Amino acid sequence: MTSQNLDTIFEQFNELNVLVVGDVMIDSYMWGEISRMSPEAPVPIVAVTKKENRLGGAANVSLNIQALGANPILCSIIGSDHSGNEVLELLKHQNLTHRGIIQDSSRPTTVKTRIIAEDKHQLRVDEEIETDISSSLEDLLFNKICEILKSEKIDAIVFEDYNKGVLTKSIIEKVIQLGKSNNIPTIADPKTKNFLCYKNITLFKPNLKELKEGLSIEVDPTNKTSLVGGLKKLHHKIQFEMHSSH
Repeated sequence: MTSQNLDTIFEQFNELNVLVVGDVMIDSYMWGEISRMSPEAPVPIVAVTKKENRLGGAANVSLNIQALGANPILCSIIGSDHSGNEVLELLKHQNLTHRGIIQDSSRPTTVKTRIIAEDKHQLRVDEEIETDISSSLEDLLFNKICEILKSEKIDAIVFEDYNKGVLTKSIIEKVIQLGKSNNIPTIADPKTKNFLCYKNITLFKPNLKELKEGLSIEVDPTNKTSLVGGLKKLHHKIQFEMHSSH
């Protein structure tokens, strides 16, 4: 492929609107130094010298889509809390729209805090709940997606599933059908929990671990027969149009 062809491909990205539906979170980082052990337990004390919050999950995928030149529109549920407000500020800072974001007081915003010292990842603290969103929130989210599809020319719909409860079976099935009825390709980066809910999707992109866990099978990536057999079983279960497995 010539550089001219590559330039043409990336130029075409500038005209694309991509709807991203999935779990949004904050990736929080603390960097520091260890100078002593705690007198309360056999653990190191990290003196924090720097903090940073970044967009994570489906919001990070939106940033990647934006970096390619396309226009991502993110749809998700976050909490009506300090961290939820931080998500909105981070979206604004990155020039990403929050028109598809719904805040709800019944669910905390997912925050994953990584503590790094001596060039090592010492600890991660997760603040989250992983239960599915309520049926009323499902309706609000689906209606928001429908509103955006009516007001914007959407070229693709991307599902980003991190098992945090936003992508329920109902949301997945209804949005895939919405995409099919509007001739919009649908793409999924799945997790095990909802693995078999993505029937009739356009592009299905599990990694090898997700393929094995989602289908409860063993696949040897070094054996072509084993790998092809696993992909055939996957296609039979999901009925996707294309696949990407690595």
